[in-house]
Amino acid sequence: MKNLSRLLFAMLLVLSYSSMNAQDENNPWAIGIAVNAVDFYPVGEDAPRGGMFDEYFNVGDHWNILPSLSSLSVARYIDAGFSVGVTGSINRIDKWGDMEVDDLSYYGVDGTIKYSFGSHIGSSVFDPYLGVGGGYTWVDEIGAGTVNGTLGFNVWFTENIGLTVQSAYKHAFEDYLDTHFQHTAGITFKFGGKDTDGDGIYDKDDACPEVPGLPEFNGCPDTDGDGIEDSKDDCPNEAGTAEFNGCPDTDGDGIADKDDDCPSVAGLKSLNGCPDSDGDGVADKDDECPNEAGPAANKGCPWPDTDGDGVPDKDDLCPEKVGTVANQGCPEVTEAVQKALNAYAKTILFDTGKSTIKAQSEKVLGDIIAILKEYPNARFNIEGHTDSVGSESSNQKLSQERASSVMTYLIENGVASNRLTHEGFGESKPIDTNKTRAGRANNRRVEINLIK
Repeated sequence: MKNLSRLLFAMLLVLSYSSMNAQDENNPWAIGIAVNAVDFYPVGEDAPRGGMFDEYFNVGDHWNILPSLSSLSVARYIDAGFSVGVTGSINRIDKWGDMEVDDLSYYGVDGTIKYSFGSHIGSSVFDPYLGVGGGYTWVDEIGAGTVNGTLGFNVWFTENIGLTVQSAYKHAFEDYLDTHFQHTAGITFKFGGKDTDGDGIYDKDDACPEVPGLPEFNGCPDTDGDGIEDSKDDCPNEAGTAEFNGCPDTDGDGIADKDDDCPSVAGLKSLNGCPDSDGDGVADKDDECPNEAGPAANKGCPWPDTDGDGVPDKDDLCPEKVGTVANQGCPEVTEAVQKALNAYAKTILFDTGKSTIKAQSEKVLGDIIAILKEYPNARFNIEGHTDSVGSESSNQKLSQERASSVMTYLIENGVASNRLTHEGFGESKPIDTNKTRAGRANNRRVEINLIK
């Protein structure tokens, strides 16, 4: 039992040295507890032993089995299917081939390099392996080194727990220790895979090893549960659709909420997701008249048109009088108005041979001024005409001065100067004969004509 104590102490040292990590890439460490059987018979020797593999499974006659857990192993996965391990075992020998012996103690410490074939057969459950190694075995006080060959398999019930069955051929280097087989059956525990975030995905396979995640996203999270991992989700905290890279579209207008200025009301892309009820191009949220079309310059409201002539007040030179668009909202000077102006203008009287206006013409000039003010954006040309009495040059000068006098009077009485021009035609444009008094009277005249 002294050697047993040494064996258990050595195994504890190995266990304390190993970090708790599993027997493949994910779980590189494994511990196995098992029952072992020692068989000195089928090793190709003379009686009381037999030929190689002879009666290999004759448990009752040849196998030495200690009825308790009698083997402990620790192994570490290296790479590409290879692992290394150490096993300690104890037994009691009362069968030496066909010969019975007194109870002899058996102790063994063995190191093994194993190669797993599980990945080659595409199985994660059945995992056969081969191993080679060596060790040291004691039978009672006799000990010798051995070279070992191992054949076995694991059957994994879960990722971490499995059944291990193996048979090892142990060839002794010294004549005083016989070659033998040692069979083992037991439970193996794989452990030690590092999972920093605790999401069940080992760090080596976890694309987000420090944040708990999901297997379908290689360990990365999907915080909002919309099926789009956070790293590819433009809105990782709000459930959305793949169409919008994980962002929601609450109002269903085809614009993701993050880009939608009105996320709860369906709207137009051109207005960043906001509606435009009156179709005037101004979003309802910015439209002071959302149900009445109007320009953006007036906050979505129509410009006022006091006189209702279709010309907004801001563009209407006559905002309180019905006019035409062509005349900037002012009424057009009709032919009748033109005739009335000239009818009044012909009655303007001047001192004989002079350009001074007689006082009795003030009333008719007032009527002319009233008409001109009705058409504030219309421009007029004041024309002076004479009869043929006198020289042509003097008549030209007189007509010019009379037209100027009338224009001056109109300006001094409220008609804008930029609306008026004047011109003298002398005797060149008669409207009647100059051979009669009446005809000459008609030719001496002032006309006020619309400039078109």
